[in-house]
Amino acid sequence: MDWSNCTIVETKHDVQRGRPVLKGTRMPVDDIVDNWEAGIDAPDIAEFFELRLGDVTAILKYASSHAHAQSSV
Repeated sequence: MDWSNCTIVETKHDVQRGRPVLKGTRMPVDDIVDNWEAGIDAPDIAEFFELRLGDVTAILKYASSHAHAQSSV
């Protein structure tokens, strides 16, 4: 997934080997999405990884809206 237009995601070559992460953290955003797809709800993801719930829901919303766009390409 292309995270380049998500304002709360950053990619740095020296953080998580260049994987997109939640800005200001080392948390890969794909891990947030993978946990949600595995059936874990947003509040539990936020609590487990010590993230703000608003950030988790924003990541999930972005992923959801862009997954539909990518599948139609």
